[in-house]
Amino acid sequence: MSELDWPVSRGGTAVVTAGGQELTWKPGTGGGDQFPVASVTKLLTTLAALAAVEAGHLGLDDPASLAGLPVEGAREATGVTVRHLLAHASGLPAGLVDHPGGRLRPPGQRRIYSNHGFRALADAVADAVGTTFEGWLGSSVLGPLGLDATWLTDCNGVEGDPAAGAVSTLPDLARLARCLLDRGAPVVAEELFAEATSVQFPGLAGVVPGVGRFDPNDWGLGFELHDGKRPHWMGARRSPAAFGHFGASGCFVWVDPDAAVAAAAVTDRDVDDGWIMDVWPAWSDRLPAAG
Repeated sequence: MSELDWPVSRGGTAVVTAGGQELTWKPGTGGGDQFPVASVTKLLTTLAALAAVEAGHLGLDDPASLAGLPVEGAREATGVTVRHLLAHASGLPAGLVDHPGGRLRPPGQRRIYSNHGFRALADAVADAVGTTFEGWLGSSVLGPLGLDATWLTDCNGVEGDPAAGAVSTLPDLARLARCLLDRGAPVVAEELFAEATSVQFPGLAGVVPGVGRFDPNDWGLGFELHDGKRPHWMGARRSPAAFGHFGASGCFVWVDPDAAVAAAAVTDRDVDDGWIMDVWPAWSDRLPAAG
């Protein structure tokens, strides 16, 4: 069995296709090892929100309250919808560890990647379904997908952080990737999933943290879209239809529907020093590509 040759101490990768999956490990790492997956958490939160929409509890264009956020102007804000939050178009600041504050901008004008936005999204989902967000996540996403080794933890002072707090394993991320490769089944119907993986608020410029600024910086409903972004962490051979998310803890999930392949990775090395752009694109480019 081949070994993962990335510059990490612990980690693994999964390649998922219609015919099965192939897992590759850094020596000393295995399927039971748990990793913080940082912003890959947003894929789980996205599916939970879409499941609430699918069930009729929530509308994409319903207004969203920002009143609980520690952001200047949030309490009085109007005009922000669930769709804005999912698409990082709400005008909320990033809410990252090194930039916790900031002020609210008008919605729909810039692609501002925002942890605050996903925390407001989770609150909107919980209010709509009438239970805790963690409870809804478990019943609508984790349970149906068999993600038994995945849960939300406290992160950056946020209890059960729906933006960046999940802990998971590589086999569970592979199961998540399988769901996304299967166009959202069994969590979300194909029609809604198609909308979620299409550009929302086209033409907005913005920054993918740790990668660079893009104009446009296309995003779907929770999913970053590859489109024409260069250079990109998914690599140069991914189709424009590819989508996914990575986390600052050194993990990712991406799906290329045109190539019928998905991939996931976990590592113990965060992305702060930029190593991912030296490693991930070249690794991804060795996988099957469309046409």
